[in-house]
Amino acid sequence: MPFMINIPLTIAPLIVYNIIAFGLLGPEPGNPWVLPVATIQLPSDARWSLLLGDLMIAASLFLLFIEVVKATRVGRGAVLDHILSTLVFVVFLVEFLVVGEAATSVFFALMLISMFDMIAGFTIAINAARRDVAFGPGDHA
Repeated sequence: MPFMINIPLTIAPLIVYNIIAFGLLGPEPGNPWVLPVATIQLPSDARWSLLLGDLMIAASLFLLFIEVVKATRVGRGAVLDHILSTLVFVVFLVEFLVVGEAATSVFFALMLISMFDMIAGFTIAINAARRDVAFGPGDHA
């Protein structure tokens, strides 16, 4: 399925966020993004808690890394990937502006990650295309 590789991975945090925010896994009273996922006792005797929102952002950053690596590909699929990344960012932006459950700092951070994916994809593609252009004798870039 060659089309599947063009689907931006930043759509996964959008889907997971909506599943959790709208209680599709069951109602969760209060703000689900501040729920601790794990708590670790550090050598300094401090306790560090990984919150659900922190985990969402960390996972999204990992997916952003993969998307940046994907952006180095050349070919027709790259254009489709950029278009889909732009659409995912637009969905994030519209949802942030008009859906009350998306008015959180976690969603805003996820939206920024999606925006960085979109901008990085275009930037890397433009730079790669510039390197692929061959100039003849006497022509300068």
